[in-house]
Amino acid sequence: MGEKGKLGEVASVFFKLGVIAFGGPAAHVAMMEEEIVNKRKWMDRQHFLDLMGITNLIPGPNSTEMTMHCGQERAGVPGLFVAGFSFILPAVVITGTLAWLYSLYGDLPNLEPWIYGIKPAVLAIIAGAIFKLGKKALKGWELGILGIFVLVASLLGVNEIIALLTAGVVGAFYFSAKNKLFDNPKSIVPLFLLQIPTATIASVSSLKVFWTFLKVGSVLYGSGYVLFAYLDAELVTTGWLTRQQLMDAVAVGQFTPGPVLSTATFVGYQLTGFWGAVAATIGIFLPSFLFVLILNPLVPKMRRSKVLGFFLDSVNVASVSVMAGVLIEMSKISLLNWAEVTIAIISFLLIFGLKKISSMWIVLGSSFLGFLFSLI
Repeated sequence: MGEKGKLGEVASVFFKLGVIAFGGPAAHVAMMEEEIVNKRKWMDRQHFLDLMGITNLIPGPNSTEMTMHCGQERAGVPGLFVAGFSFILPAVVITGTLAWLYSLYGDLPNLEPWIYGIKPAVLAIIAGAIFKLGKKALKGWELGILGIFVLVASLLGVNEIIALLTAGVVGAFYFSAKNKLFDNPKSIVPLFLLQIPTATIASVSSLKVFWTFLKVGSVLYGSGYVLFAYLDAELVTTGWLTRQQLMDAVAVGQFTPGPVLSTATFVGYQLTGFWGAVAATIGIFLPSFLFVLILNPLVPKMRRSKVLGFFLDSVNVASVSVMAGVLIEMSKISLLNWAEVTIAIISFLLIFGLKKISSMWIVLGSSFLGFLFSLI
């Protein structure tokens, strides 16, 4: 297949995922693993794990950054940009449309009945990915114990980055000592957090919107709720936005497909209209493109170093454990009644037992089933 054909394939795959990828980063990665590793075999599961593990250590929306990694693996640097853009575009368009409606009517359309069935279904999708990635990541009983510790730490609320880095360092030292492989690996320049000072802002302009969201995108770790805290400090306290507007913006990011950082599009539109939406979207996602562009060539070099390979193995099993922690926490808020439990059971059976089926159909089917149940 030629380069244009590969780029077209990358665009098609990640645009589709951008349309159906509900459920947050863990669900996005699960769907990606099914498409990229199982279905299309663009890379083996070990390399996918390496990319996932190292991506969890840098700022930005991790699932979006994974799309960029996968696109670069398939079609080079152009593939990185095509994959990221294709994955982001559906969420941005949907969020921008909702922002326009919100500015006209001051309220959001009721999409909850259609989202109702998706939440329990993505539990099965995440569980399927944990099962497959976990089998590859679990290379020995020591890594199993390390994974258990990370899972417990995750459930206790320990910061995800601290848990991953600690697991990586502990694993690297333990396995290097065990195998007597302190072979002075080449040092790696750490990916730094880009600190951009906040200027005192007298009035809102699209350029200032871009600058603010560029800063947030450069230092953001964590979920949409962490994004809420950042934007509250940057926008509400400066008087740019009311807290209710911010809460509505985060809600839009949570129930639309694709990256939750599409919240930025909604906020930007409320601040300075169409060009504010464009500025906020570019600002918050641009750092991710740059981080992945720098990081992607380093991952194979890290794998070739024995000591850094142990670090990657440890971070990989820790990443799967973090996914398991997310699955447990999501289950607590997604399985609250018989309808949600029923949808979850059907989805689990489709993924693990009765029939191999694309996650796209599971998402669409569960959405329709949830709508029907909501009418009862």
